[in-house]
Amino acid sequence: MKFLTPFTALCTVGFFAKFSYALARSPVLPLFALYLGAGSEAIGFAVGISTVTGIFFKMPAGALSDVIGRKRTMLIGLVVFAVMPFAYLFIDNYQALVVIRFFHGLATAIYGPVSMAVVADVAGGRKGELLSWFSSVTIIGNLLGAPLGGLILNSGSEGPTLASFQAAYLVSGFAGLMALTLAIGVLKGDGQQEKHNSLRGAFTRFLSGIKEVVSDKRVVITSSMEGLQNMTVGALEAFLPIYAVTVANLSAFQAGLLWGVQVVATILSKPIMGRRSDTSGRKPLITIGLLLCAISFAAIPVLKDFYLLAMAAMVFGLGEALVTSSSAALIIDLCKEKNFGAAMGTFGTIFDVGHAAGPILAGLLIAQLGYQYSFWIMALILLAAIPLFITNVAVHGKEG
Repeated sequence: MKFLTPFTALCTVGFFAKFSYALARSPVLPLFALYLGAGSEAIGFAVGISTVTGIFFKMPAGALSDVIGRKRTMLIGLVVFAVMPFAYLFIDNYQALVVIRFFHGLATAIYGPVSMAVVADVAGGRKGELLSWFSSVTIIGNLLGAPLGGLILNSGSEGPTLASFQAAYLVSGFAGLMALTLAIGVLKGDGQQEKHNSLRGAFTRFLSGIKEVVSDKRVVITSSMEGLQNMTVGALEAFLPIYAVTVANLSAFQAGLLWGVQVVATILSKPIMGRRSDTSGRKPLITIGLLLCAISFAAIPVLKDFYLLAMAAMVFGLGEALVTSSSAALIIDLCKEKNFGAAMGTFGTIFDVGHAAGPILAGLLIAQLGYQYSFWIMALILLAAIPLFITNVAVHGKEG
């Protein structure tokens, strides 16, 4: 596959990996948990548990990639993408679903931060633009995976069946195998690998990279902003399909399409906003994005019409694009190149704290307060974080 440039190869592999994971997640996962008899709290936990994996493994995976090589570490994550979807075929109870979801989370925990560090290595002064292009291309997998999952579940006249859930996970598994196969062919060489005279030297380098990154307040707070924004993303992944089907009386396909609308808005906006952040500054874009996400998230539980819900999802996707196109690039701006893996691992860990907390918190709140007040509380949390970001992240030049 010599016709692929390194950046194009990363995008191609990322597309299939993301497609595989998205098809296994929303709306298939929450509806599968519902099929297995789970309540709202349990559904939220099942959706969030795979992200908990990222909390424990993303930072170590990113730092490890700085030591043993980023492409080699990426391949480990891609093996998980290829293998784990087939494990869902043997699930017949909620407890087994939770276990499989935890281990499936290793895929993105290992692959996610390391792939971003590799892009940062080749991006030069176009970090915001290329990170955004990479994210947009791979997010196309989300665009296709979520509605296709809903379409597979909607294929029967009596709603989702065990056979339809298994069919969805088979497609997910084949997509994961495609990502791994392509990666083996195109990801060769590893210029980021460092040489160490001993295991102790490698371990010291591993710890020092993490220490340098997490001691920077600006990195932690900027990561936290995307983590909080991702809290609302996680809540929508878990409960927008349930809300659409059980409250708004939409079909499973329409529920998946709502997620697709959000993803389209993100894909179309992100490269433009990434280039803008390279030239005009990242901090204002993050602030505006947080505002748009909070407003649109609060609007969703008062809407039942498909087109109005789609409009709210589109605005949310635009806000997500503003935040994500600038936050990772800003963190890279603040870190040394040798620590890009650790920086993206730290970013990914905090990102996943939000993603895991979103469905779990939403499930607990919805069980007690219903959709409207639960979504409003989470939107207020997002709004309250904006002053913290503005006053504590001081940047200079075009990054400001």
